[in-house]
Amino acid sequence: MRIELTHGRAVAVMVLVTLLWSIAGVVTRHLDSAQPFEVTFWRSAANAVALGGLLVWQRGARALLKDLRIGGRLFWLCSLCWCVMFTAFMLAMTLTTVANVLITMATAPLFTALIARVALHQKLPLRTWLAIVAAGCGIAWMYGAEVAGGSPQDLLGVLVAAMVPLAGATMWTLQQANARRAEGERIEMTTPVLVGAVASALVTLPPAWPLAASGHDIGLLVMLGVVQLAIPCVLAVAAGRVLKAPEAALLGLLEIIFGVAWTWLGGNESPTAAVLGGGGLVLLALAGNEAVALWRASPAGRAQAGAS
Repeated sequence: MRIELTHGRAVAVMVLVTLLWSIAGVVTRHLDSAQPFEVTFWRSAANAVALGGLLVWQRGARALLKDLRIGGRLFWLCSLCWCVMFTAFMLAMTLTTVANVLITMATAPLFTALIARVALHQKLPLRTWLAIVAAGCGIAWMYGAEVAGGSPQDLLGVLVAAMVPLAGATMWTLQQANARRAEGERIEMTTPVLVGAVASALVTLPPAWPLAASGHDIGLLVMLGVVQLAIPCVLAVAAGRVLKAPEAALLGLLEIIFGVAWTWLGGNESPTAAVLGGGGLVLLALAGNEAVALWRASPAGRAQAGAS
């Protein structure tokens, strides 16, 4: 069973995906004693189990084995990207603040636009470039003061977090390259998500051993693996078949807004004027870009474009 979406529904799905992704920061701050690599291991392992069950239910075990057998370079590159994202994100969360991680991830649209432009020769409309710049300004406004003057551990956390937008931008671009292939040559892009989760769990198990997290921590991390990763990742792949790579990455910035809201509600941290102002700018950039895209896709928009 394959999820097919219109453009409007793909946008709505990506908004839901970012809402689910955004809970990681506030949940991580409620852990008792789990160490960095163990945090990543439990979340990735739970994600792999849940995602494996979902994909077997959707497509069957034989289809997954076939994907592994005939995957090819694009398949394994996507798998590597997912592994890097799953691993680096949670490690960064344990090294620096949630805000620093989210700020760093906000560079994803810039990386995606540049990689897609070079690799796919994909021309971007001026509105998308303006939205990327405006969203970047909003993120800088929100958290610029928190990034400045950080400790060496904060710097390490930011460097680890930078691997997430780089891998994410590459992954979205690979999805677009796959979509351009002839029908019979396209690969199923949900299986690399599963492979990436399994690889992340295997890579982090040795440094996480011996496992010593409390039952409370394991429960929270398993919940993250299912609700914050497995389900939204399947939905993100479905949306990625419809949305352009920079568009999908731009919508992904909503995770920052939602992450701030979760921290406010779950950690009793009131947002500052900078957070409210910068967050509003990000939302306006996203809404403006999507509104213009939807209008241009409408009959009236196409008619005016044709007349000009």
